[in-house]
Amino acid sequence: MENCFENRNYYYRMSIDTLTPRRTPLVADSSHRGEREDLLHHFSRVRHTTAWICEPLTVEDCVVQTATECSPVKWQLAHMTWFFEQFVLIPNDESYHEFHPTFSYLFNSYYNAVGDRTPRTIRGLISRPTMAEVWSYRRHVDAAMEQFLARISEDLLRTIAPVIELGINHEQQHQELILTDVKTVLALNPLRPVYRPREIQPSEVPLLQWIAFDEGLYELGAEGTHFFFDNEGPRHREYIPAFELSDRLITNGEFKAFIADGGHRTPSFWLSDGWAKVLEENWRAPKYWEEQDGEWWAMTLQGFRPVEDSEPVTHISHYEADAYAAWAGARLPTEFEWELAVRAQPISGNFLETGNFHPVPLVLGIPAVTAPLHQTFGDAWQWTRSAYLPYPGYKVAKGALGEYNGKFMSNQMVLRGGSCVTPQDHIRATYRNFFPPEARWQFSGIRLARDAQ
Repeated sequence: MENCFENRNYYYRMSIDTLTPRRTPLVADSSHRGEREDLLHHFSRVRHTTAWICEPLTVEDCVVQTATECSPVKWQLAHMTWFFEQFVLIPNDESYHEFHPTFSYLFNSYYNAVGDRTPRTIRGLISRPTMAEVWSYRRHVDAAMEQFLARISEDLLRTIAPVIELGINHEQQHQELILTDVKTVLALNPLRPVYRPREIQPSEVPLLQWIAFDEGLYELGAEGTHFFFDNEGPRHREYIPAFELSDRLITNGEFKAFIADGGHRTPSFWLSDGWAKVLEENWRAPKYWEEQDGEWWAMTLQGFRPVEDSEPVTHISHYEADAYAAWAGARLPTEFEWELAVRAQPISGNFLETGNFHPVPLVLGIPAVTAPLHQTFGDAWQWTRSAYLPYPGYKVAKGALGEYNGKFMSNQMVLRGGSCVTPQDHIRATYRNFFPPEARWQFSGIRLARDAQ
């Protein structure tokens, strides 16, 4: 099998240590930020991380599209590159030579202001350019970006740095999407391919505890000079009644109890649209679970293996999370409750850089879990009961980049916290992910909430 990862003289083999992010500020939007060496380091590290993610994949793995919401790896590699070409190089570098005039059509995602594009439903039907040509495209743009950053004036650097940071964070989003989309590809294969092997580490999970939070009027949302997406702001006030939050994520074993108790056969637990989806899709368990001889097995990026009870449950929809919460006599947290509860906690946990590519059990007594709330970041995106809507005072930015987030503020639910395939320096307490309530292919899980007792 031909590996999709070619030309190792450029995209060299990387260790997990190489991928560890520097926690220095990298946005050039104030006088003490935006040093070009930091920006170039961030750009280069993220681009090489993408290549490291692709190392185990074959060419065949990279060209398959399993569903409309998933994109082939080849398309994503080119699309991430197109972003820098379209929004940084073409409008700002007169010496830049466009790699191919048709790539803007092939690899534009949803930017209407940029022009027409390949329909999302047929990205997997485009056989050319080849994977080798896509890697060449990435090398071409990377070299141009490095030269551009090395020679531009300080004034232009300050102007363009926020767009480059947006492109870097955009690529980190696609790093996560590559892994979740590849998982759908491998799961369809009866050979049960392994992306990267990893040993199961079972653990005895402590009993769920409730952590109380006082009512009050709180300042929430992002502000400051660090990078954040436009949908994380503006900073605003929210009144939050007293509430309690579970101290950890819900496990596979706990979700098995919901299944065994007829959770998928009891309409009273479900929202109306959710129950319709249960009947339509015949949901009986989380995505990727299969029952064999009375035992649950699951497809993972480590291959097909028994479901480990102590691991956080993932690959469930908002509807399933909400139904589980109803069955458990609780509810899902609002996104504001979640942010209030975790905003003082360190960004630590099971992320992409750990190399697990799967949620891991909670193990008490290690530094990452000494706070009252555990598994706040990493492992699994946590569904909230909040619809994805603009904050008070939110305004869509002008131009094509204004299409990045704002136009999706309908028919989506907010998730918080990141997952086991999220880059660590990409996440923060204010980060708002969003998916339709029926979405299951992401590493999405459950944290419970309830009104103050």
